[in-house]
Amino acid sequence: MAASNSSSSAGKNNGTTNPLEAMGAFFSKQVDRRKLVTTEKRALATRLSSSGDTFPGSEHRPADRKRWMAELGADRLRVHQVVWPGTHDSATNSIGVPFVTRPFAQCQSMSVYEQLATGTRVIDVRVQEERRVCHGILATYPVDVVLDDVARFLGETESEVVVLEIRTEYGHEDPPEFDKFLVEKLGEHLIPQDEAVFHKTVAELLPRRVICVWKPRKSAAPKPGDPLWSAGYLRDNWIDTDLPETKFESNLKFLAQQPAVAERRFFYRVENTVTPKADNPVLCVWPVTKRIHGYARLFIAEVFAKGLGDKLQVFSTDFIDGDFVDACAGVTKARVEGTA
Repeated sequence: MAASNSSSSAGKNNGTTNPLEAMGAFFSKQVDRRKLVTTEKRALATRLSSSGDTFPGSEHRPADRKRWMAELGADRLRVHQVVWPGTHDSATNSIGVPFVTRPFAQCQSMSVYEQLATGTRVIDVRVQEERRVCHGILATYPVDVVLDDVARFLGETESEVVVLEIRTEYGHEDPPEFDKFLVEKLGEHLIPQDEAVFHKTVAELLPRRVICVWKPRKSAAPKPGDPLWSAGYLRDNWIDTDLPETKFESNLKFLAQQPAVAERRFFYRVENTVTPKADNPVLCVWPVTKRIHGYARLFIAEVFAKGLGDKLQVFSTDFIDGDFVDACAGVTKARVEGTA
């Protein structure tokens, strides 16, 4: 017995790790992590039950989500008044292999066209060298599919404005001459880069209806007056966490630091999402992001309760649905009518 203890002590002194102890520490960490996730989920549920999710325009339901901006009046609605419903990693509906890799990268179940028809007005697309949409290392269809979906939607509507963000995904190179490609594909629809746009009505922008923000990694950025907009015109303060209340509070904190929309010359995005973490056993997108998904209206309600209602602008989510669109459209309507 003494020899055994001596051997064990010698192993520790030599810097080796006992596999059983390492395994125990790992599982203990995972248990603590799950407890923290549960605590934060309960905290949001408690906030909802105690304060509710009512805000200016919360009762509004557009008659037709596909044309919700037109319903508010193109000659009345100004760009800075819009609360833009957006989607995170918009073009991931068909990414990866179903039931194998797709659950780890899919952030939307609808195509870009279906999202637009549901009321989405900010699209977030990541591309790689070969002009294919991607999310991390997984690639899906060519970006042409997205652009064709946008063109189809524009052809079926008259007064809906779309913010299309396209960026080169991390770890990839810019597609060659991609700016020229975007202009060729969308040219007649593109609203040129001009800060005066933020105070114009939708009617003053027509017939052009796409603000395309191109965010290359190394290529030259678009300049004022160009058909495309540079990266600084769509900003956010994304944090990498799977904890729902932590993200909720971070969104409130950073939003409070922004100028009011009437004074702003850029779009500021808040993402009602959380992200799977590699050190956590739950790595699929939906089980993680649903921790915060149902609290979009609570977030808007708290924004107004804290006196930040004049700062909310782009509000994005994973797996967008009609209720999320209605909430954004409702605040927009209240702003147009002067009740928010």
